Amino acid sequence: MESAMRAQAPPTSPGPAIDVRDLRMRYGTKDVLTGVSFAARRGEVLALLGPNGAGKTTTIEILEGFRMRSAGEVSVLGQDPARGDEAWRARLGVVLQSWRDHSRWRVRDLLGYLARFYAPYGTTDVPRPWDVDELIDVVGLTEHADLKVQKLSGGQRRRLDVAIGIVGRPELVFLDEPTAGFDPHARREFHDLVHRLADFENTTVLLTTHDLDEAEKLADRILVLDGGTIVADGTADQLARELTTQAEVRWTVGGRRHVHAVEDGDPTAFVRRLLANDPDVTELEVRRASLEDTYMTLVHRAETAGGRPSAGGEQTDRTEEVQA
Repeated sequence: MESAMRAQAPPTSPGPAIDVRDLRMRYGTKDVLTGVSFAARRGEVLALLGPNGAGKTTTIEILEGFRMRSAGEVSVLGQDPARGDEAWRARLGVVLQSWRDHSRWRVRDLLGYLARFYAPYGTTDVPRPWDVDELIDVVGLTEHADLKVQKLSGGQRRRLDVAIGIVGRPELVFLDEPTAGFDPHARREFHDLVHRLADFENTTVLLTTHDLDEAEKLADRILVLDGGTIVADGTADQLARELTTQAEVRWTVGGRRHVHAVEDGDPTAFVRRLLANDPDVTELEVRRASLEDTYMTLVHRAETAGGRPSAGGEQTDRTEEVQA
């Protein structure tokens, strides 16, 4: 299947898939977005994180062309979403949190019906729509292709949601809480699907999620939106190194477990000294801040300080000793 997808992969198009500069949105006297700027390259997977009320939904709706912005410059697939026509919309895919319609349709029939709307917008580089049976296989619904939608389980319904969103072979996909209701196995398969879309179809993916573990596994880059602006932009590892706290070094000597916190984020120098001074060290382990730790610290600092947190810190000499 992957070789077939690779053979059909469209060539890389020039310019970013998304380019947002100083995006602003005001509802009455309330400023929801106060200057959002970011870009997404073709084939990149971005996760947009932020607390409730941060402006994620408003940002996505503006990018999709469903809401008019107050100010700023926005380009999606080379066009202003505010003036996007049907040909432009055919290049987008939107996966909502859930579909509640079409319960009496059979899976294959529903996808075949929806696919026909995209046929006039196919090009030599990007043939549209996706072959229905191939798509059903890609999302893992082959065994259920002739079932009515109302007979599908929650996880199977979610797979169908994804299939509906990408049936037109979009160049850019918006995913809203994509794995809500998935069991661990279905979640892993969905992650594989997202990576295949990005790697073999050169599809750009912008997802919103409250599952930070999912964001860390899926995203090439993570954006954190808070207070109406982007307060962090980078990979999970970059954010952990630049914006938080500490790494922990754990080791055992003579049956006693030791823990040392390194607040500057780079424990290498401490580990070297430790091994040079004590040859009896065993069970050495370095734990860095998780994305959840990073995210919580970042949002807290942004909300309390009203701006971007500074990176770095000082190394602590505190070492805890724990009985093994």
